Amino acid sequence: MRTVDAPERIETRMLTDIMYVTIYVTDQDRALRFYTDGLGLEKRLDFPGPDGRFLTVGPPDSPVQIILWPHAAAAGQPGVAGAPGPLILESDDLRKDFALMRGRGVTFEETEPVDYPFGVRAEAVDPDGNRISLRERRKP
Repeated sequence: MRTVDAPERIETRMLTDIMYVTIYVTDQDRALRFYTDGLGLEKRLDFPGPDGRFLTVGPPDSPVQIILWPHAAAAGQPGVAGAPGPLILESDDLRKDFALMRGRGVTFEETEPVDYPFGVRAEAVDPDGNRISLRERRKP
């Protein structure tokens, strides 16, 4: 019988953070306007790459970047009603931000943010039909 020696030290931490999240869009300029002017994210990177334009946005003061990657129509990630979108953004005051975003022309699935046991939720829809979940955590 052969035995396998266990490693002397098992590394429990392998991955350290979220670097990028990808949202598929049909028009990067239109998507950039929606995510910056509509949702209030900031443009981070924008340069040509070997596979196409590499364009990212992100929440202010957050290291996470969202890649707005070009893709054919109907490649969005709309999901089904009630399910979270492929991207969940957090707000300290979702009702205030909801009103501001609606004033900027952002389309939402609901007429007002909805209360849940975890906090407040709203679902925005980008120009390609991607559902963007917006959340505010319940305050203790």
